[in-house]
Amino acid sequence: MRRLTALVAVIALLAACGGDGGSTTTAATETTGADATAPPETTAATETTTGEASTGPLTLYSGRNENFVQPVVDAFTEETGIEVEVRYAGTGELATTIMTEGDASPADVFWAQDPAFIGGLAKAGYLAELPEDILSLVPERFADADGRWLGITARARVFVYNTELVASDELPADIWELTDPKWHGRLGVAPTNGSFVAFVTGMILSEGEERTREWLEGLAANEPQIFDGNGPIVDAVVAGDLDAGLVNHYYLLQRIAELGEVPAANHFFSDGDPGGLVMATGAGILASSDQPEESAELIRYLLTEESQRHFLGLFEYPLVEGIGTPEGQLPLDELPTLDISLTDTADTLDPALALIAESGLS
Repeated sequence: MRRLTALVAVIALLAACGGDGGSTTTAATETTGADATAPPETTAATETTTGEASTGPLTLYSGRNENFVQPVVDAFTEETGIEVEVRYAGTGELATTIMTEGDASPADVFWAQDPAFIGGLAKAGYLAELPEDILSLVPERFADADGRWLGITARARVFVYNTELVASDELPADIWELTDPKWHGRLGVAPTNGSFVAFVTGMILSEGEERTREWLEGLAANEPQIFDGNGPIVDAVVAGDLDAGLVNHYYLLQRIAELGEVPAANHFFSDGDPGGLVMATGAGILASSDQPEESAELIRYLLTEESQRHFLGLFEYPLVEGIGTPEGQLPLDELPTLDISLTDTADTLDPALALIAESGLS
């Protein structure tokens, strides 16, 4: 129960930073450990938890935004006849809600922006084990070690920069260079955004807490400009109001699609550097769902060629082999790699939040 209490407290603190633009959000319930409902007994996703299958619509809790998700959900319903109701909100907010609702949660499927939040729910017992045929659809490194969630798409952390303000010989070889005084006031970061927090969880796993603390404090000493999310950082870089920033790769690609040629580019960190963490957006089935088979069908559909091509069109990396690569980006198997398990990022969520707060960035 102590682990559950700590996890709820951390997720509640991060609830405002976990989404990537959900449009029909519902206010998060402020939760303490004492208010958390214990997880239901975990069952395989091919079994019902009530003994009788529900005939109502599936309920999807989505930390991904509506433009990204709804077209695929609508296509799924058209093809299968299975209705889906979607609740859009921040990933952290939805994770908090699931823990508060416990086995009374109406959610059948949870689709998270990053592995840390969904991994926390999995380790606390809120997710069912997925069928093997689903788990086999994506590379092993983008799935939970215990089979309770798997990646749907991947996104890489990058250094986005204005090509008129940052010379090519200035580009950092590793994340540590960003603590050099030459970057004072030139960088933008979003320290309370879910993707930055997930990056820090990976850095702790790779470098340890003390080295991560050292880097965060060094970054803070350079007085970076603080933003609420990745999009505004990229907008400032494109406009020439900011030299560079730390973001997910696809934000710049979206701006290029909207605006045409812009004076900005993505720079990938070197292999093994925590700055180049490749994260998965993850989906899993609630252990309390009374429609596990239909829920499994929805997740299978997210991994069909049609769905994966939709995600590619929005510049994320498909995780099903052979679909393609976002235009102008490195192929997924050539992206920098970090020798960590995404499953373990759930274990470093608490210290990541503490280190960010203590550094003075947030």
